Amino acid sequence: MGNSTAVSTLIIAAAAALAPVLADLLRRLRIPPVLFELLLGILIGPAVLGWVSVDKFVAGIAAFGLAMLFFMAGYEIDFSALKGRPLNRALTGWSITVALGLGVGAVLMLSGFVVSSLLVGLALTTTAIGTLLPMMRDRQLLGTPFGDLLSAAGAVGEFGPVIAVTLLLSAGAPGHQAVLLLGFVAITMVVGWVAVNHQPARAAELLDKHMNSSSQLPVRVLILLVAALVVLATRLGLDNLLGAFAAGMIARLAIKPEHAKVVSSKLDAVAFGFFVPVFFVVSGVKFGLDELKEPSTLVRVPIFLALLLVVRGLPAMLVYRGVLSTRARAAMTFLQAAALPLLVVITEIGLATDRMRPSNAAALVGAGMLSILIYPLVGFGLLDGSEEMLEGEPALQPDPGAPADWDGTEPVRPEAGREE
Repeated sequence: MGNSTAVSTLIIAAAAALAPVLADLLRRLRIPPVLFELLLGILIGPAVLGWVSVDKFVAGIAAFGLAMLFFMAGYEIDFSALKGRPLNRALTGWSITVALGLGVGAVLMLSGFVVSSLLVGLALTTTAIGTLLPMMRDRQLLGTPFGDLLSAAGAVGEFGPVIAVTLLLSAGAPGHQAVLLLGFVAITMVVGWVAVNHQPARAAELLDKHMNSSSQLPVRVLILLVAALVVLATRLGLDNLLGAFAAGMIARLAIKPEHAKVVSSKLDAVAFGFFVPVFFVVSGVKFGLDELKEPSTLVRVPIFLALLLVVRGLPAMLVYRGVLSTRARAAMTFLQAAALPLLVVITEIGLATDRMRPSNAAALVGAGMLSILIYPLVGFGLLDGSEEMLEGEPALQPDPGAPADWDGTEPVRPEAGREE
């Protein structure tokens, strides 16, 4: 490691450590630490102070940080709790979002505002569930009916665009990519089935033995799983984030319930203690601040910010009608419109393939930064200020015909002999 790399790593680590301190000092404003990570990255980067340069070593750590962010998203989401109503509503909402996004992208392309309608359209369909999950956990929303609906919407809003990017934005033909994707899904399903149903007694005993030892063997095995599926996805020509997300899902299924709490705390330490903050700090370092100095670029930021809310957020007002109260639907609108990690990925693809102007890339990432700051503040603020949410989730409303004791946690089943 060269001297400049060591200095850059030191400064990035300092920025990562300072971000939550600043968030705590300004806790009344409820600004998430991720925004400070981005802003500090901009400050120490070449656009302002010039203290940090992104070489291969730093870029490698940041890339693994992004993989860990998606791994934790796959790990945190309890898909068994999301099946049925939450997942169905999420898929419906994202379908509407995709149609809106591609339509808006086409209009922007025809007007000369953007180069590729597909790139911008997909960018507008994302949700930063990996960023929202820690905020939801801090507010004890995970596992609640509203939390399940938001988790499902976020999972589809992050997993769906990754699949679309894999099929539509890669160098191969979509049909060929679809075959590779199916192959990847088949392999991961086999790996997951083996991990859940065929854990050798000796291996399980060894993992239990080193659960709290200095070797931290279970954590090392999970990191190996992330790396293996990321490499598999990359070798198949798929997006590496797909491998990281799948690794998180497999890990959640494979870990024994009695070990889940301990392992989760260890994964939090590895992911959110270092790798994920480094990704966001480095994203700030790489941010094209010079582009935003141009008035024509700066004006695009609020436009993209508004489009995120319209395209990704507003469908919630329709999709969750009859399930959530108006205030809770408004909160869902703002929360699922928060986007950033995939915006970074999509804009990098656009710049590398000359299908996105640097001005639009900077404006999209800038809009993503603002969405992470503004939309969760508004969304969680609507929930925090809602008496109905504080009284035990009566913001969840039954569908017409639901029994009187329906609590929102399961879809309403038609009575025997009753037509659906």
